[in-house]
Amino acid sequence: MEDGLTPAAVRSRDPCQLRLKTHSYRLGLMRIGFAVPQSGPWATPDHMRRVATRAEELGYHELWTFQRLLYPVGHPMGQTYRSAHDPLVALSYLAGATHSIRLGVAVLNAYVQPAMLGKQLATLQILSGGRLTAGIGLGWVPEEFEATGTDFARRGRRAEEFVEVLRKVWTDDVVEHRGEFYRIPPSYLEPKPEPAPALLLGGKTDAALRRAGRLADGWVSSSKEDLSAIGPRIRMIKAEAEEAGRDPEALRFVCRGVTRIGPDGGPDRRLLQGTPEQIRRDVDALAAEGVTEVFHDLNFSPDIISADPKEAMRRAAEALEALAPPA
Repeated sequence: MEDGLTPAAVRSRDPCQLRLKTHSYRLGLMRIGFAVPQSGPWATPDHMRRVATRAEELGYHELWTFQRLLYPVGHPMGQTYRSAHDPLVALSYLAGATHSIRLGVAVLNAYVQPAMLGKQLATLQILSGGRLTAGIGLGWVPEEFEATGTDFARRGRRAEEFVEVLRKVWTDDVVEHRGEFYRIPPSYLEPKPEPAPALLLGGKTDAALRRAGRLADGWVSSSKEDLSAIGPRIRMIKAEAEEAGRDPEALRFVCRGVTRIGPDGGPDRRLLQGTPEQIRRDVDALAAEGVTEVFHDLNFSPDIISADPKEAMRRAAEALEALAPPA
């Protein structure tokens, strides 16, 4: 098969399988996901669909996307962010191409109106059969806030109210909100998603970690996270959750893996970079630190972003097979 991917078998939607995946969060089972081609020349509709269907066929837990609205001229943020598809439109496309694999975005930045975003997420949750994970972040590019007419200051406080509004949109019969940043007159915002999408928060500061423990269904790490020090962050989130009267063992801890398959990098290599065997051992080590999910993201690999699209897809196909979860 061209580019190394075989066609996915046609499978019927299995509600029992979806329930089993949900229950596995409490059982402490490590779940493996995969990011779809979203950035650069290899991120074509055909490549997205083929990665998604093959990942589902191989038993991956979730497909992941990320958000980058714009790339300011002269900004040093890196090639991955130069050209990126919209994450929700991409997931909507993939929802129709798959049956049971979950669909996640890590993360959407809180510079849009939460009522509008809540409606979009609710629709995607309903159309996908309840498979959505919505990650929310503060945002870190001032130009994106300028372009959306949002104040860059007090992002942390805004994010807390943002989460409050999202939950109201998804659960309240009559939605009404009069807060510091957002206003919604008494309104019907329907249809309601059942269940509401899983809601994760991102961020690296202590304030962001504590916010995740108090408010969210879990936490998702960034592409710049030092994975060798992720354990203390998870423990801080769990402690905050417990102090808030929540069950810390019910939280999800999702690690974005800036994964790069290559030769043995020796003792100084970064986690999730090296041979497939080393990367699988790294996943086990992250599980021991409290991580509940790892998703392998090749969009941050120079070998993928700078490669010819067909060659990038060939490498991605090999990675899908090499890093697939146990049967």
